[in-house]
Amino acid sequence: MSHINLVTGGAGFIGSHLCETLLARGEEVLCLDNFFTGRKDNIAHLLPDPKFELIRHDVINPFMVEVDRIYNLACPASPVHYQHNPVKTIKTNVMGALNVLGLAKRVHARVLQASTSEVYGDPAVHPQVESYWGNVNTIGPRSCYDEGKRVAEALFFDYHRQNDVDIRLIRIFNTYGPRMLINDGRVVSNFVVQALRGDTITLYGDGQQTRSFCFVSDLVRGMIAMMDCDDFHGPVNLGNPGEFTIRELAEEVIRLTGSASTLDFGPLPENDPTRRRPDIALAKEKLAWEPTIPLQEGLVPTIDYFRSVI
Repeated sequence: MSHINLVTGGAGFIGSHLCETLLARGEEVLCLDNFFTGRKDNIAHLLPDPKFELIRHDVINPFMVEVDRIYNLACPASPVHYQHNPVKTIKTNVMGALNVLGLAKRVHARVLQASTSEVYGDPAVHPQVESYWGNVNTIGPRSCYDEGKRVAEALFFDYHRQNDVDIRLIRIFNTYGPRMLINDGRVVSNFVVQALRGDTITLYGDGQQTRSFCFVSDLVRGMIAMMDCDDFHGPVNLGNPGEFTIRELAEEVIRLTGSASTLDFGPLPENDPTRRRPDIALAKEKLAWEPTIPLQEGLVPTIDYFRSVI
């Protein structure tokens, strides 16, 4: 069965890959974006497709379209961008969630919320399981994103319980790949851009904090698997359980780029989590999903992309 999909934030890094994959499945896609961090370049190659439609709109404001599936990805996802205007970030998370849920209720659409591993904060449980409630600073510089996403999760389950809206909730762990923004401040893009330019690679703290890196095509496959699943609402972790220190990532980027860059160490940002790795047992059980692309393999097309745009 083919579906009519709305993808909010569809011109962003992950959203554009999702739009592309849905179209490849023969589905119709309405891409909604206000282009705060999304870019027309990301979806320009999709515009000639008669099953693709682009709508310039901000999810903070209500909208009405006839669709049967909604993927809510609208929100800046890197600290540089979501801290640029923290009030706007909270409004995007909370009012955006209210608007997509209201739409889903009216048109009886299935709706997926792209939540985040940031709801776990600086976790006291490792690896992170979906039943863990998190360790989050409600008033810190990252709280506009962390708490905004946590409120969105609450709204999704309240709409499900109160109005029987057909929700899906995923928690996305660090994702990377082509179409990331050069200036988004995320660790993979930072390191690759610095290495390609021959600049010093900046690490924060001692570089021993860990992250898990999921290639974007693996993530999109998991998102669609969750949307296709008829009897499971989530939340479910989507990420790669391979855990690397930030220093290991920097050294791998230097090796793959052939860069002469050296490492420089700065102070750790406030509330920056020290360890981050998903437990994906639930995704394996409910969605038959797990990532297949290891970090070393996924970095190659990512580096090629940045080389082409720098």
